[in-house]
Amino acid sequence: MENDHLIKMANQIGSFFKSYPDQEYAAKEIASHLKRFWAPKMRETIKGISARSGSMLDDIVRTAINKHL
Repeated sequence: MENDHLIKMANQIGSFFKSYPDQEYAAKEIASHLKRFWAPKMRETIKGISARSGSMLDDIVRTAINKHL
Protein backbone atom coordinates (compact mmCIF):
# COMPACT_ATOMS: atom_id res chain seq x y z
CA MET A 1 0.00 0.00 0.00
CA GLU A 2 1.33 3.43 -0.88
CA ASN A 3 2.46 5.74 1.91
CA ASP A 4 0.22 8.56 0.66
CA HIS A 5 -2.80 6.31 0.95
CA LEU A 6 -1.88 5.26 4.51
CA ILE A 7 -1.42 8.90 5.50
CA LYS A 8 -4.79 9.80 4.02
CA MET A 9 -6.54 6.95 5.83
CA ALA A 10 -4.84 7.74 9.16
CA ASN A 11 -5.78 11.41 8.86
CA GLN A 12 -9.39 10.45 8.10
CA ILE A 13 -9.49 8.40 11.29
CA GLY A 14 -7.93 11.32 13.13
CA SER A 15 -10.56 13.70 11.74
CA PHE A 16 -13.30 11.62 13.30
CA PHE A 17 -11.72 11.69 16.76
CA LYS A 18 -10.35 15.25 16.57
CA SER A 19 -13.59 16.73 17.88
CA TYR A 20 -13.35 14.84 21.18
CA PRO A 21 -12.89 17.31 24.04
CA ASP A 22 -10.19 15.15 25.67
CA GLN A 23 -7.40 15.04 23.10
CA GLU A 24 -5.40 12.41 25.02
CA TYR A 25 -8.43 10.11 24.96
CA ALA A 26 -8.86 10.86 21.26
CA ALA A 27 -5.24 9.89 20.58
CA LYS A 28 -5.73 6.61 22.45
CA GLU A 29 -8.86 5.89 20.42
CA ILE A 30 -7.03 6.56 17.16
CA ALA A 31 -4.29 4.13 18.16
CA SER A 32 -6.89 1.59 19.27
CA HIS A 33 -8.60 1.83 15.89
CA LEU A 34 -5.30 1.29 14.09
CA LYS A 35 -4.51 -1.73 16.28
CA ARG A 36 -7.93 -3.30 15.65
CA PHE A 37 -8.35 -2.69 11.94
CA TRP A 38 -4.93 -2.23 10.34
CA ALA A 39 -2.64 -5.10 9.41
CA PRO A 40 0.70 -5.25 11.26
CA LYS A 41 2.59 -4.22 8.12
CA MET A 42 0.39 -1.14 7.72
CA ARG A 43 1.00 -0.17 11.36
CA GLU A 44 4.75 -0.57 11.00
CA THR A 45 4.74 1.53 7.84
CA ILE A 46 2.74 4.34 9.45
CA LYS A 47 5.10 4.29 12.45
CA GLY A 48 8.01 4.84 10.08
CA ILE A 49 6.17 7.63 8.34
CA SER A 50 5.36 9.25 11.68
CA ALA A 51 9.00 9.14 12.75
CA ARG A 52 10.04 11.24 9.75
CA SER A 53 9.79 14.98 10.11
CA GLY A 54 7.75 16.72 7.49
CA SER A 55 5.24 13.91 6.96
CA MET A 56 1.70 15.01 6.23
CA LEU A 57 0.17 13.34 9.29
CA ASP A 58 -2.10 15.49 11.43
CA ASP A 59 -0.69 16.31 14.87
CA ILE A 60 -3.23 14.20 16.76
CA VAL A 61 -2.51 11.22 14.51
CA ARG A 62 1.23 11.60 15.00
CA THR A 63 0.68 11.78 18.78
CA ALA A 64 -1.50 8.66 18.69
CA ILE A 65 1.11 6.73 16.73
CA ASN A 66 4.14 7.88 18.70
CA LYS A 67 2.61 7.49 22.17
CA HIS A 68 0.09 4.67 21.89
CA LEU A 69 0.85 2.43 18.91
